[in-house]
Amino acid sequence: MRLHLARLTALSVMILVGGCSRGPEKAPLEVEVAQAVGQKVAALRNRSEEVRPPPTRAQLDTVKSPYIEVTLERHDLLAYLRQEAVRRDGEPGQIVVWRTDDNVTLALRNGVLIATRGLGDDLLSASALVGNGASGPQRGGARSYHIRGLDNESRSLNLACDLQDLGAETIEIIALSYATRHLQQRCEGGEGAEAGVVVNDYWVDSVSGRLWQSRQWAGPTIGYLRIRQLTL
Repeated sequence: MRLHLARLTALSVMILVGGCSRGPEKAPLEVEVAQAVGQKVAALRNRSEEVRPPPTRAQLDTVKSPYIEVTLERHDLLAYLRQEAVRRDGEPGQIVVWRTDDNVTLALRNGVLIATRGLGDDLLSASALVGNGASGPQRGGARSYHIRGLDNESRSLNLACDLQDLGAETIEIIALSYATRHLQQRCEGGEGAEAGVVVNDYWVDSVSGRLWQSRQWAGPTIGYLRIRQLTL
């Protein structure tokens, strides 16, 4: 794993406190933020201070840009990523690229993870099984994962996936509740079966079709990412 807890926590401080700044008149606050980041990184290195608490809904309400929260489950590391680009290609669905200030990126197609950069042994690309409508996978079928390994070589994992609707579920993301459908994609077998069984979960808004939360596999080294939509 190439990400360090100090870098991720520094990013968190920058976004959460910086998001409260509303213009040039807040310049002293920016200085305070920079000082807080330096103190936080030093504290984490010395393990002498607790990690900054998670954001409140009041803080998030001051943020005017789309952000997601991503947790690297295997290492219990968390970061906040801003939306950098939105585009379409010849495949169904819309691609959104999310980025941290230190250039770690995730690419999602209709909310389905299709690539990572900067995490080590990255997911170079993946098929998504999406349509042009609601977010999340829309059907079962074959999924391919292309993953960077040692010496920058890539390998492919080809898995057969089933999609199941687990029913209605209300989720909460930092003081807001959403009525969703819980979709679960179970993938296994095929060439590259060392991946074992991969289970991806998606919580899709029952009315708007927006994907609010997911837990998705990013390869055997990275493991699972938990992703939550914090702001739009």
